[in-house]
Amino acid sequence: MRTGSVTLVPAQEAVVESRVVDHNYHGTQQTKTLLSYTDIANIQTKTLDEKIDWFNTSVCEELYTPWEKGHVKIIVRRHSLLMDSVDSIMALGRDDMRKRWRIEFAGEPGIEAGGLTREWFQLVTEQIFDPDFGLWLSSDNNQMSMRINGASHISCPDDHLIYFRFLGRVMGRALFDRQLIKGHMVRHLYKHLLGWPVTFEDLEAQDEEYYSSLKKFTTMEDLSVMCLDFTITEETLGVRKDIELIPGGSMKEVTSENLTQYLEANLKYRMLNRCKPQITELMLGFYDIIPEPALTVFDPNELELILCGLPTIDMDDWIDNTKYSGYYESKGRRDQVVEWFWDVVRNDFDQEMKARLLQFVTGTSGVPPRGFSVLQGNDGNIKKFCVHGVSRDQYVYPRAHTCFNRIDLPNYSTKKELREKVGQAVSMTYVGFDIE
Repeated sequence: MRTGSVTLVPAQEAVVESRVVDHNYHGTQQTKTLLSYTDIANIQTKTLDEKIDWFNTSVCEELYTPWEKGHVKIIVRRHSLLMDSVDSIMALGRDDMRKRWRIEFAGEPGIEAGGLTREWFQLVTEQIFDPDFGLWLSSDNNQMSMRINGASHISCPDDHLIYFRFLGRVMGRALFDRQLIKGHMVRHLYKHLLGWPVTFEDLEAQDEEYYSSLKKFTTMEDLSVMCLDFTITEETLGVRKDIELIPGGSMKEVTSENLTQYLEANLKYRMLNRCKPQITELMLGFYDIIPEPALTVFDPNELELILCGLPTIDMDDWIDNTKYSGYYESKGRRDQVVEWFWDVVRNDFDQEMKARLLQFVTGTSGVPPRGFSVLQGNDGNIKKFCVHGVSRDQYVYPRAHTCFNRIDLPNYSTKKELREKVGQAVSMTYVGFDIE
């Protein structure tokens, strides 16, 4: 089984292999270059549907081992679905990863025509993402997104990393087989899978309170009064422990001169090092199925949509459970700009763009099972979708505050400009690094 390590480097130093090479093409021990840099660069400008079609034909179909060279039968019992699945998937050799998989439920006469496989992907990911299992927790900012439990080793002391390697393989295989999983991850984990830079925006989306506590340091003239050093205190099961953010961090005082280093060290810890073993195994499992360079055609939002599917959005429910503030507080839905906004979302945006708008404002494309009336904020309380009116002179593009499920929507003078600017905003992918 492959091993590896993951680390964060400045974006300008990051390198992602730009070719996909199969060193055992269809089990023949022959090497074949499946994709070149030019292939990847050309497809990056396409629509999501075009990218998916290209990925399925140019990557997945090329990587599939022909049926005549063997397939894998996976038999699981419903009462021990997850355990049986882990045992089966983790016992596979590297040559089995890209063979056709057939899923069977023990003791059931079902004929595999796609339905059993689809059900298996849904059930197994639902169980492994269940917070009660102990590997994943709801994000501090968004109850619909899951973050890794840094104390997962306590829940599964002997084999917690095996579960993350297993989940990576299941997710990679879902992408490979055009299946959907049941579990939205926090945004920065999709970035890790794609090799994208993580930013302070990702930290804010996961834990707004912690982000704000760091941000206040940037406005202080004298940091010495805070008595800070390069450590962070974590608490697990009531036990507090100081962790050094850099080697010798407990002996290094935070000053105005090294504040940037301190902030970046915090970002690296919260976005990677806090759960580095788990993230490493998740990524390695994913790459056991899908070569990393082949993923570079997608952005993090697209990867979530492909893995989790486009949500079913009830527009009436969404509109009925939206509140208004700022310039739009007095008139609410009757304001001209608000009317334009909902008309664009309802009639001009397709399902993908609606999902991207949800990602932009709430941090995930997921919709609560009971609808928008129970949309939660960073404190676990109900935080309804909010359209906040701001001056067009203040902002050109809408801004999002995922911790509050709020979009700051400028008071555009025409519906055409609103459609253009909102569409561009929800399609943008931010890669900045500085804390605001």
